[in-house]
Amino acid sequence: MGSTGSAAREAARPATTGRRGAVVAALMLSMALAALDATIVSTAVPQIVGDLGGFSVFSWLFSGYLLAVTVTLPVYGKLSDTFGRKPVLIAGSVVFLLGSLLCAVAWNMGALIAFRIVQGLGGGALQGTVQTLAADLYPLKDRPRIQSKLSTVWAVSAVAGPGLGGVLAAYADWRWIFLINLPIGAVALWLIVRHLHEPEREATAHARVDWAGAVAVFACGGVLLTALVQGGVAWPWLSAPSLALFGAGLALVAVVVLVERRAAEPIIPGWVWRRRTIAAVNLALGALGLLMVAPSVFLPTYAQSVLGLAPVAAGFVLSVWTLSWPVSAALSQHVYRRIGFRNTAMLGIGTAALILFAFPFLPYPGQAWQPTLLMLLLGAALGLFQLPLIVGVQSTVGWAERGTTTASVLFCRQTGQTIGAAVFGAVANGVLAARLGGAGDLDSVTRALDSGTAPEATRRAIADAVHAVYLGAAGAAALAFLVLLFLAPRKFPVLKD
Repeated sequence: MGSTGSAAREAARPATTGRRGAVVAALMLSMALAALDATIVSTAVPQIVGDLGGFSVFSWLFSGYLLAVTVTLPVYGKLSDTFGRKPVLIAGSVVFLLGSLLCAVAWNMGALIAFRIVQGLGGGALQGTVQTLAADLYPLKDRPRIQSKLSTVWAVSAVAGPGLGGVLAAYADWRWIFLINLPIGAVALWLIVRHLHEPEREATAHARVDWAGAVAVFACGGVLLTALVQGGVAWPWLSAPSLALFGAGLALVAVVVLVERRAAEPIIPGWVWRRRTIAAVNLALGALGLLMVAPSVFLPTYAQSVLGLAPVAAGFVLSVWTLSWPVSAALSQHVYRRIGFRNTAMLGIGTAALILFAFPFLPYPGQAWQPTLLMLLLGAALGLFQLPLIVGVQSTVGWAERGTTTASVLFCRQTGQTIGAAVFGAVANGVLAARLGGAGDLDSVTRALDSGTAPEATRRAIADAVHAVYLGAAGAAALAFLVLLFLAPRKFPVLKD
């Protein structure tokens, strides 16, 4: 497997020196913070609203953070390629910790939402740069080990977040949800400053920042993702606010294309989409983000409303995929070394499509072990899919392009999740409306079930709605399979270490 394109001109070189174990510990702490803060607030909402008010806009505590993380990923990726990983990670950590401190002293809901966005501006640097550094630290044969560690940290932190948030809100104060970030983040920051040493880079005329492109990308992503997040929730899809946001977003897409085509060092360079390997991985992981919405958002509702499980037991049904995913990811190297990155990923996503397609055929109401087993198998399949693609695509580029490449992959995955939440939410509500004669949406129906006022027909309607979502997720998995089959090269053009 030889090198191709401009990537071939990138000399292979070590990205870091110093104590690698200490740097890895810092990366794992940083990844844990980014994952925790995406979910930790959810169970503390009653206490936060009771203290600060603002019930009508509390959803922006989640949306604001995730939007800021998503739209800054391409910017930080390009900056890390231009100035190095260390300054970007340090700056992102400082912004994240500053946002955490400000959140802890917020005086009303508006201030808390604004400070959560500040947190997200730093969180984008944590996510993208940590993944890039993981590839810099290890040669190709060892990258599955570090990536599986990061996958485990992400999965455990994301699942533990709601529980930890609930404990802190109940037995301490909701402000500790943000204060707890400070000592953990400070340790990670100290380890990075002390032990991460990148080779000195020659100052060249190319070390320029495309600030116009950064602003355009940020504005475009913010407007379009806001339209997707709030559409069908804060306002109807065909209402004036929704149409105005989508119209403005499409206009900003044209602005981004125009600005980036003229920029000397664009934030989103054209080669990200002109190279078959990177384009295929971007699209495939965008489909992964789309299909992940089905279990992560709708399975807990199914487990509680249809199976009658308590919230803790329902959480366990979902969390089992965090056990099999990292194990499968760690073992995937033994598969892709034999059959290649593309074929391994196709094996994983093909299996995932069959598992998702099988979910609607579970008996009603069924037993808890049945969806639990499917989730365990789904985690194993997705571990076999995601990690080979990330390791493979990072190995096709040199140091100076790896940050941009990694950021584009993560951006597409997160954008897929945002689109999936909007699309599958509309699908679920549409099925419920058809089954119940146009009465209510998924949230209101599940609340009625919790209060014991809904009939058995409502439970069946929820089961049908979740089944429809899983069929859509199976379609997304099939789409990823086809993308890899027809667009990705059979052998990734991997650079020699």
